[in-house]
Amino acid sequence: MSLSSPPRTRTTVFAPRLAALLRDHLGQDVFRLEPDTVGVAGVEATDRILAARRATETERPTFKPLHGRSISRTEGASVIRTVGADVREALRRPLPDDVDLTGPWPLTGHLFLRDLILGQDPYRLRMLMSRNLELTTKLTWSVIALGAALPGWPRPDERLTGLAARAAEATGYHDRRYAMGVYRRAAAPVCFTISTLVANALWLGAPFDDATPNSHLIHESLRLLPPSWNILRNASPEYPRIDDRIGARDDILLLPLLSHRDPALWEAPEEFRPERWNDLDPDTAPGYLPFGHSSERCWGRHMVMPLAELLLDRVRTAGLVVDPRQQVGKVPLLGLLGVDEVRLVRPR
Repeated sequence: MSLSSPPRTRTTVFAPRLAALLRDHLGQDVFRLEPDTVGVAGVEATDRILAARRATETERPTFKPLHGRSISRTEGASVIRTVGADVREALRRPLPDDVDLTGPWPLTGHLFLRDLILGQDPYRLRMLMSRNLELTTKLTWSVIALGAALPGWPRPDERLTGLAARAAEATGYHDRRYAMGVYRRAAAPVCFTISTLVANALWLGAPFDDATPNSHLIHESLRLLPPSWNILRNASPEYPRIDDRIGARDDILLLPLLSHRDPALWEAPEEFRPERWNDLDPDTAPGYLPFGHSSERCWGRHMVMPLAELLLDRVRTAGLVVDPRQQVGKVPLLGLLGVDEVRLVRPR
């Protein structure tokens, strides 16, 4: 066993649907999932499908229409630039030294990032970062509706993040509700995704070889547990011309979950081997799509890696370990793929 391999007693249990995908379709390129849905995991088919056209507004994960209002690519790009500036500003400030990162992850890491980046923002905006809102969409929009209706809407203030300053410009109930929705859409994935990535890396690979770079650990966790484990493309006339197994009315589910473990692409694909990234370029490795296809990369990827490396470095420097008593990590069927809870403790 390499130094980067987790203890053999640590078992990852996937939700039944995810386990069935891995069991029934690993190594396949194009296959039928439902009467109206085709799964795609082959490199060539994936490349051609994703390059055939840009994602529509309903296929984009973050910037789908909000309350019936379209979010243009120009507005989406502007929001991402704002969040990026907020992240850079947070990292320019001295990091707190007394933060306790023990406890359940990804929740603990999520709270650290929320306070680090958004700590100066008004409570009605910061509350949108609660992981409890992930329980149901109805709960999320109820909180947003209440927050938009309450008096005392935030005023522009130099202490606010750029994202909160955008929200502070909203006037009227409908604009405020939209602004709160954009705030959550933009900020929550930063906190949720990064803390989940670090939790996944700790579960899959800790204890780590001291010489292994944080970037390699994160890329390997992205390979085995890609947060965006599927990419949806709705039926489109381009696709049957690419592969005759795809019908004119078939939606397509592209599956990085499978391509990231394809034995034709990866040596020992089920093993956590961060050293493989010594010789691989994550931007060009075939079948590796943690941030989408080269034709349309995730706009936030340049924030994700530095923050994930920073957070993982804090955990490693503190000498924290996965609780030896935890032997099972469950991966539920959620939009963001990750181990449900990883308990970090100080070694005895």
